[in-house]
Amino acid sequence: MSKIQVNKLQTLTGHNDCIYALTEGSDPSFFYTGAGDGMVVEWDLDHPKDGKLIAKLPHSVYAMEVDKERNLLFIGHNFEGIHVVDLNENKEVWSLKFTDQAIFDIKIFGNEAYVGTGDGILVIIDIPSQSLKKRVKLSSKSIRVMTISPVKKHLAIGLSDHTIKVLDLRDDFQPVANLIGHENSVFALSYSPDEASLVSGARDARLKFWDTSNYQLEETIVAHMYAINYISFKEDGEFLVSCSMDKSIKVWDAKEKKLLKVIDKARNAGHGTSINKVLWSTYSGQVISISDDRTISIWQIEAS
Repeated sequence: MSKIQVNKLQTLTGHNDCIYALTEGSDPSFFYTGAGDGMVVEWDLDHPKDGKLIAKLPHSVYAMEVDKERNLLFIGHNFEGIHVVDLNENKEVWSLKFTDQAIFDIKIFGNEAYVGTGDGILVIIDIPSQSLKKRVKLSSKSIRVMTISPVKKHLAIGLSDHTIKVLDLRDDFQPVANLIGHENSVFALSYSPDEASLVSGARDARLKFWDTSNYQLEETIVAHMYAINYISFKEDGEFLVSCSMDKSIKVWDAKEKKLLKVIDKARNAGHGTSINKVLWSTYSGQVISISDDRTISIWQIEAS
């Protein structure tokens, strides 16, 4: 089993409230953060100290996603819908109001944006026509997180009703599977890079590994002390990071499903409060984390 070395490279500041949203740019040397202060900031991994304000909105930002084909940043603006920023021009080019609910996640596939709302509705937006295409009511509880398998063309959705619903993007969002097993809201969800497994994490502090050939549960791990807020795979699929309300980041062997490293305040000068998202950069191989403590950390995580 690999031995993991961790080195904290940067602590970035600038937000005035808890940081909730994190996404990689179409040029992966850039990443974007959104916070309770309504600010959306662009950061450059090559010059990480120089954050650049992209947008300032009146409400919290929980969700963002980059449309890499068109270089557009989709911002979920709570109680308002979405704002779309052209990253070439650094200006808002369109917006769409379709909900008075919180927006917890946005995903983009082809010409469509999928927006998950606090009232359990999946909103499908046609990007070229900038219009609402469809609404799919999935639950009376919030949609919290989504992930796409581009080859299988499945959209997996984690909800506050404790379930994970898998929809078929080739067949008009028809249900493929309804995964039951978590005992609380599902906050974290990711397909492995080879799409062979779907990993979920929830407020019940459990990580669950599902086999995507039949969506059967393979393994459950008591992974953290408190809610698991997010997970991110390394691009080669070998490792996985999870982050939690318990203020820790954990590094896992994705195939063996074994814990390799705990990153926290005591051992690594980690975050002092809940860690809301982690992103394993496809540009640098570094891990980016954001927290309620209003800071962004950049970590070098290497296996020896």
